[in-house]
Amino acid sequence: MHFLDQAKIFLKSGAGGPGAVSFRREKYIEYGGPDGGNGGRGGDIVFEAVAGLNTLIDFRYAQHFKAARGGHGMGRDRTGKGADDLIVKVPVGTQVLSEDKEEILADFTKVGQRITLLEGGMGGRGNASYKSSTNRAPRQHQPGEPGEEMWVWLRLKLLADVGLVGLPNAGKSTFINQVSNARAKVGDYAFTTLVPKLGVVRHKGRDFVLADIPGLIEGAAEGAGIGDRFLGHIERCRVLIHLIDIAGDDPADAMRTVESELEAYGAGLEDKPRIVALNKLDLADGELADAFGEELKAAGADAVYPVSGATGAGVEALLDAVLGYLPEVTTLESESGGGAPEESDPSDSEEEGDGTWSPI
Repeated sequence: MHFLDQAKIFLKSGAGGPGAVSFRREKYIEYGGPDGGNGGRGGDIVFEAVAGLNTLIDFRYAQHFKAARGGHGMGRDRTGKGADDLIVKVPVGTQVLSEDKEEILADFTKVGQRITLLEGGMGGRGNASYKSSTNRAPRQHQPGEPGEEMWVWLRLKLLADVGLVGLPNAGKSTFINQVSNARAKVGDYAFTTLVPKLGVVRHKGRDFVLADIPGLIEGAAEGAGIGDRFLGHIERCRVLIHLIDIAGDDPADAMRTVESELEAYGAGLEDKPRIVALNKLDLADGELADAFGEELKAAGADAVYPVSGATGAGVEALLDAVLGYLPEVTTLESESGGGAPEESDPSDSEEEGDGTWSPI
């Protein structure tokens, strides 16, 4: 499945149906009078968040959404049929923005959430509604109100509890494969991850969603590398795991580079709690890990967790620290009816699954 997190679409609600001009004509009834009915109401444009979607790829091929027009009024005082609403289904985490991207019109954070974005036009009045003591045979009617129309942007921000950030080749894909059911591509070259990846982590009876985004490099806020466009997918995270390559040139400099890009992006990312993890412990000895850990603390890290995404060493302690930032019940747990039990089997730290499964 192709990943697409932005799309521009056109919306138009249905116009109201016109009222009818009609007069009663029946045998033996000399003065039947007007009996034209009102027009039906046009269809609304309704957005609905549904489960099972994690991309906006469908909106690349269908970009115009127009609701049906209301039915015409008819004789014998018959009102036209109201048009059905047009339901636009979007993934959970989708935001609907104005055409200039300056205003958030809707934000979908729960499955089943529905918002009427554009209302259909009211049906026009038929000539029967104009009848009065001084106007016995009215011939005027209303054509029905026009529908509303607008261009909007859809922007998807994946719902995850924990975000994974770091430079390219920091071992983020290997790490998310180690702790979750994700099947991210792993390669010995930069920018192996080109789109965000989601994985479900199960640790000590708790379930939460971990999001991995493409690596950041210096100047990402100005478009260097893949840029910072995917940082929006971790805006909703409660905590960030900053993965640093122990085999890199300067771990402290790597930490400062990523933090400066988060600050340049804004949107509150610079203020989110961060857990610093020194990855690829299998490529260095304990003495080197301790030395780099002290350098990272001197550079501003509160604590440093040496881990190995390849072997799983140190991962349990890191995940223990993550649990401290989670709510009593995560979104994933509330959907499944689960919670946080007092004890659990440590063997539940991993769960096999299909990499295409979406936790949202």
